[in-house]
Formats: sequence, structure tokens, C-alpha cells
Amino acid sequence: MNDSEYEADLTVPVSEHDHAQGPADAAVTLVEYGDYQCPYCGAAYPVVKDVQRHLGDQIRFVFRNFPISTSHPHAQGAAEAAEAAGAQGKFWEMHDMLYEHQAILDHGHLQRMAQEVGVDGERFKEDMAERRYEKRVRDDFMSGVRSGVNGTPTFFINGVRYDGRVDEARLVRALEQAAE
Repeated sequence: MNDSEYEADLTVPVSEHDHAQGPADAAVTLVEYGDYQCPYCGAAYPVVKDVQRHLGDQIRFVFRNFPISTSHPHAQGAAEAAEAAGAQGKFWEMHDMLYEHQAILDHGHLQRMAQEVGVDGERFKEDMAERRYEKRVRDDFMSGVRSGVNGTPTFFINGVRYDGRVDEARLVRALEQAAE
């Protein structure tokens, strides 16, 4: 047996459907399945930002929603809020706002955050009331389930799950090795 028999693979490849930062032809792609209310995802958020700064155009970062609503009652709404903002071209601004304000993810605060990132407030409110992005969030979640995600954050580097510690030095080393 070799090590690859124990590795989990990303079953749904990255596509134009995903929220991505960095060039599509980057040497390495880092996919995160995350939950906006998860404290571990909150701790990983600045690490990912540092890794992106460190690697620049060598990395493409993709975020997929994996709200664990049984533990985090506001995670689903926050994910839908990110998608609603994304429909107005403000996904990453909302993504960052949500992680930077994890303690206040109730409906009223989501509305204020959306206004702060510059989306049309009425459209956002309507999208949230109609739950227009519930399916998009569920699709991300199910792609994670199919890829063996059972907690957050879960990272994949070039399609293979990364099970190491999430600190800048180790993550950069793993990404650089994958880019070789």
C-alpha cells in the first residue's frame, strides 16, 4: 500500500461556479470548506490571508460553504448572506466581513454587514427572505460530504485533502511542495 490510498480527494472539481481568488492557472489551488460561525475557521481565516500574501499569483484560493447548523445556528444564514452578496459581486467582501465579525451573525447584523460591503440592501433583504441561495449552499455542502468533509475547516491542495496543522509555515510548505 502507498500513502495515496489514504488520501481523500476533492470529488467536485473547481469550476467557474466556485468563488475563487487568484489566477485560474496558478501552480496550486487551495480549496476550503468552511463555516462562518466555526471558531476553527475563524482562526484559519487570517492564516489563509497570510498564505495568499506570501504566495501571491502562485495560489488560487477557493471557498465552499459547509455550514454545520447543528453546532452553529447562524452558519446557514451567514453562508446564504455571502452568496446573496456574491450575486451582487461582493462575495469576498462579505466573506471577510463575516469572519471578522463571527460573534454577530444574526439576521439584523447580516443586513448591516451587507450594507457596509456595498450591496443593494433591498435586493439583499429579498434574497434572504426568499432563501434564494439555500440550494447553492446545500450544493457546496453536499460536494464536501462526497469529498469526505466531516468538519471545518477542511482544506484540499490540488484536489487532495490536507490534514496538517493550519499555520502559515506548514500550509505554505505543503502548498509549495504541491506546486513542484
